[in-house]
Amino acid sequence: MTTALSHAVLKSRALISLSGEDWRDFLQGLITQDVETLAPGEARFGALLTPQGRLLFDLFIVGRADGAWLDVLAESRQALILRLTMYRLRAKVTIAADETPVAALFGEGPAPEGWIADPRLAALGWRGYGAATPADALEVDEAAYDAHRLALGVPGPADWGSEKTYPIEANFDLLNGIDFHKGCFVGQETTSRMKRRGQIKNRMLPLTFEGAPPAFDAEVLTGDRRAGEVLSGQDGRAMALVRLDRIDGDLTVDGKPVRVDRPEWLPL
Repeated sequence: MTTALSHAVLKSRALISLSGEDWRDFLQGLITQDVETLAPGEARFGALLTPQGRLLFDLFIVGRADGAWLDVLAESRQALILRLTMYRLRAKVTIAADETPVAALFGEGPAPEGWIADPRLAALGWRGYGAATPADALEVDEAAYDAHRLALGVPGPADWGSEKTYPIEANFDLLNGIDFHKGCFVGQETTSRMKRRGQIKNRMLPLTFEGAPPAFDAEVLTGDRRAGEVLSGQDGRAMALVRLDRIDGDLTVDGKPVRVDRPEWLPL
């Protein structure tokens, strides 16, 4: 964990601008997060799901005076613009790419002016959209930010992919990424049913181990039984999608011992 403010430009992220008199109604019926009460200078975390309820695009919705920004995975921005345009129909909303840079600020210190608190977890810090970098912040690369996120046990897009994972499996329900009271959104039926019935068998949790991370998709075993699969990681730590009923025993990956390190923010 860092002990001073660190600043990282997030080149993996990009912005989409939404404006026009219908932008709230348009977005409200699509994504997992409520935008009716979103204020300028506030960010919320959410996703656009497939009709079957799997994660398609993760996004941060950032309130602005005349609309909103969507902070999205850069490589998926054009695909999301096309998807939103398909849904637009007759809604009076303008959808366009915006080249304002995305950055993260994390570590210890007061909230700097112009930066927006990360809505997932306070310890993640702040997100900035063209905001001035504090003079005393240490410049780091995006890998350092990913290490910070991974240390907190928060999964990212490399872990859930596209059209593979249910948002609850990626802990969106515990990271303020789903509003279960807002009304309809694409994929709501499956998402709400999983939450209501408590049928959550798998979640993303961090693993700790010695040395380099195992290969993506490597099996996590408890004895000779499958307990999950490894996702993205760095030396000594990786995310994994694991069965919650099989993580209490001795776990191995490729014959080497690993351990689930459940973060404090994630209840049993």
